[in-house]
Amino acid sequence: MVKPTRLALVSLGTLASLSVAVPVGAQSASVALVHASSQVALRITKDMPVLRLTLSSPEPASTLPALVTSPEVPTRWIAVGPREVEAVALQTPAPVLSYHINVPSTLRCSTTCSVQSTRVVSTQLTLNNTWTAQLLAELNYLPVSFSSPDGPFAVTQVPGAFTWRFPDLTTLRPLWSLGTTNTVLTAALMRFQDANGLPDSGVTDPATWTALVSAVEHHQVNTASYNYVLVSQTQPENLTLYENGKVALRALVNTGIPQSTTQVGTYPVYLRYVTQTMRGTNPNGTKYVDPGIPWVSYFYGGDALHGFIRASYGFPQSLGCVEMPFATAGLVWPHTPIGTLVTVLP
Repeated sequence: MVKPTRLALVSLGTLASLSVAVPVGAQSASVALVHASSQVALRITKDMPVLRLTLSSPEPASTLPALVTSPEVPTRWIAVGPREVEAVALQTPAPVLSYHINVPSTLRCSTTCSVQSTRVVSTQLTLNNTWTAQLLAELNYLPVSFSSPDGPFAVTQVPGAFTWRFPDLTTLRPLWSLGTTNTVLTAALMRFQDANGLPDSGVTDPATWTALVSAVEHHQVNTASYNYVLVSQTQPENLTLYENGKVALRALVNTGIPQSTTQVGTYPVYLRYVTQTMRGTNPNGTKYVDPGIPWVSYFYGGDALHGFIRASYGFPQSLGCVEMPFATAGLVWPHTPIGTLVTVLP
């Protein structure tokens, strides 16, 4: 007897199940009708059970029909007890978020068994941030690269090394942490989503995962530079734009006055306008309406990078935004697409 594999399984009663098939045909007295209770794995993994059946009467594993899944996962049945069998995955599953498994609930058995009724159960492929980071790094959306013995465009999660690409981005480096949800990863997801016409939520939803896998499969590497904006509030206040880790532009800017400060921290650009009418409330309670504000990139609430005409720059004058001359803003804006990280230092 094969020793049962200890694996986290979930009873069908705890999973959302769909339709139940209608039994087919009349039963012959010489044919055994075998009922099956079942457990489905929480995660589909090569060489591990996808499904465990407990049969109402003993049947050889070799007599059972192939397990039907969508997408297809080749399996083989093995006996793990007098009336228990498991379907074990024979290959690494495809990197999709959801699998549908036709779980037998009734079998018609004589010399071989055929399925008479099933339940269709959905189980998920467990994603993790390291796998997501691997795909984004392979596509050039992160400030880290990924190398693996399996090659440059591995779709499944494989062993490999992540390497920081830009030594000069010292303020950004501490925010990167492999295997966690962090600002750098979220921003890269937003950048990928925006580039692929998806809602830029920064979350790995099914549409995003499907697009990521497809992009890696088709070697659709991001050809744009990795851009980063650093704003220092040490006077004279200034902005530095980095492209692929190198300084592309430095300029004097204005940040928020003490009554309406600019948010300190690192945040991704989430909204952009070529031009906008800005409206709000001054610290004294009066309202302002400023039409024609150009080259706007919002990164935190109402804080944005944008052009604004002032007599001088380099000290706090705004109501929270990072202001710069029109010409400077026009140079910065093309390099701050959705997902570009902006750091504001004290």
